[in-house]
Order: sequence, then C-alpha cells, then structure tokens
Amino acid sequence: MKKPALKEEQWAKLAALLPEPKVSGQGGRRAVPNRPCFEGILWVLRSGARWKDLPPEYPSYSTCRRRLLQWEEQGVWLKIWRKLLAELDAAQRLDWEECFADGSFAPAKKGGAASGRPNAARVRSGWWWQAAKEFLWPPISIRPRQGK
Repeated sequence: MKKPALKEEQWAKLAALLPEPKVSGQGGRRAVPNRPCFEGILWVLRSGARWKDLPPEYPSYSTCRRRLLQWEEQGVWLKIWRKLLAELDAAQRLDWEECFADGSFAPAKKGGAASGRPNAARVRSGWWWQAAKEFLWPPISIRPRQGK
C-alpha cells in the first residue's frame, strides 16, 4: 500500500471494532488483514470508481467487497458509527440542536406498481433489515443532551 488514508490513531480506534478474519479449518490461503481491505474500501468510496478499478496495491476487489458485505451483515458499520458518535458526544463536539436526515430516491422502473406486480419470492435485502432495526428500534445508549 502507498500512503495509508488513515492515521495510526484513527486506525487503532477502528481496528478494535473490526472482527478478525476467520481462518478456514480446511486450510488454504491466510486471510487478508483488515487494514488493507478497509483502505481498499475507502479508496472505492472516495474515488467513486468500480470495484474492478481498485489499484493493485490493495487486496483484490473481490476480497475488499466481500469484507465490506460481511461487515455490513455483522452490523460492524453500525457499531463503528455508534462508537464514534458517542466519542464525539462525550467530547461535546456534536450540536444536537441541528440535525440532518439523509434520504435516497430511486424512481420506479416503468412506472412502478401499476406496470408490474412484485415478486412474492423476493426477500427484503439486508440493508432494509438494518435500516428497519435502526430506525424502528433505536438504542437508548445515545441520547441528545437536554440543555447546554
């Protein structure tokens, strides 16, 4: 890897929250460490490039993408977000008076429900369940302060 995108202090905070890659009981290659995968994920997110365009100094694009999806399924990103948010709150670097909501809009193809019936065999994506879990059953641990 060239110059890492994260400073050592930043990586130390994140490394503690990332699960170590599991070693296969069937032998084979050793798992790629978390840091190069994380740096590869950051490169794709920052550049907006396709996974296949990941430079050769990072692990393979399939390894980085697989790790990204594993961490998503395991709830690692949510755990990291909550931990860093709690740190900022403890340092009084968050202004709870001002909040932003982020939303996405994707137009329905061919006009949506009127043009086709949804496939009953489809299962909701992992993203939907993560979002539902977060917004329908929020944790009590992070709460805005009532006064300044």
